[in-house]
Amino acid sequence: MFKSMLTRRNAMLGAAALVAAVTLAQPAAAITPDEIKARGKIIVGIQGDNPPWGFVTSSGKQDGLDADIATLFAKELGVSVEFVPLEVNNRIPALTAGRVDVLFATMAMLPDRAKAVQFSKPYVANAIVLIGPKSAEIKTNADMAKFTVGVAKGAAQDTQVTKNAPAGTTIRRYDGDAPSVQALVSGQVETLGGNIFYMDRVEKARPGEFENKLEFQKLYNGACTRLGEKEINAALNTFIDKIKANGELKAVYDKWMKVPVPEFPETLEGIPFAAN
Repeated sequence: MFKSMLTRRNAMLGAAALVAAVTLAQPAAAITPDEIKARGKIIVGIQGDNPPWGFVTSSGKQDGLDADIATLFAKELGVSVEFVPLEVNNRIPALTAGRVDVLFATMAMLPDRAKAVQFSKPYVANAIVLIGPKSAEIKTNADMAKFTVGVAKGAAQDTQVTKNAPAGTTIRRYDGDAPSVQALVSGQVETLGGNIFYMDRVEKARPGEFENKLEFQKLYNGACTRLGEKEINAALNTFIDKIKANGELKAVYDKWMKVPVPEFPETLEGIPFAAN
C-alpha cells in the first residue's frame, strides 16, 4: 500500500512538473497599445553598453539614440517609459518571454530574426565592419586569416565575421559589445567585428591606432514586438512614419549620429514590416 501511495504521489508530482514546464514554455500573451495606456507605462528592452545606440550614464540614466526614439514613442502613447537594459544574447528571449513590451535595442533587421520577432519599419541605418590596426594589411576577407577576430556573440557582426572569414580564422566571441571592444583595446584580439560606431569607442581608448578595414554588410534597425501583435506593430509603424515626416527623427540623428537621415527601403527581402 505504501509503495502504491508513493507511486501515485510521484505521478502527481510528475504531472505538476509537466504542467509547470508547459506553462513556462508558452510565449508571453500579446499586448496592445490600449493595454499599455491602461498600465500607464511601456517597458522597453534596450542595450545598456553600446553607445551611441543605448547605454547607461554614470548617473544611472538610460541614454542614446534608441532611448530617445523609445521615449518619443512613449510620449506618442501618452505613457511613461521603463527601460530594461539587455545584453546582445538576451534581447529576443526577454521580448518573447514577456519581460519587455518592445525592443529598441540596435536590432539589425535580418531574415532569421524575422522568424522569431516582428520588425517595424526601419528607423536607423548601420553597417557591419572589421576594425584593425592601421599598420595591418587587411584588404580582403582572406586577410582575416592572419589575425584573431573578436565579436559580440550572437550579434550581426558575429554572423558576418563567421560568414566571411576564411576557414581556420580564430574568432573569439564575447558576451556583448563592451567586452568585445575591451578585448581589442586590451590586446586580447587583433581585430574586431563591429558596427560603424565602434571606432569612436576604440579611438577614445587607443587614439590613432585603429581604423575600419572591411565593410561586410549594410543594415537597417527596426523596433521589435512579438509575432502576431498586429496593433502595437501598426502603432510603431505609424509612429516611425510620423517622426520621419515631422523632423523628430532628424533631430535624434543630428544629436547622436551626426550624419543625414538616410533613405529607407520600402521593403527588405524576408523581413515583413507589418504583422500578419
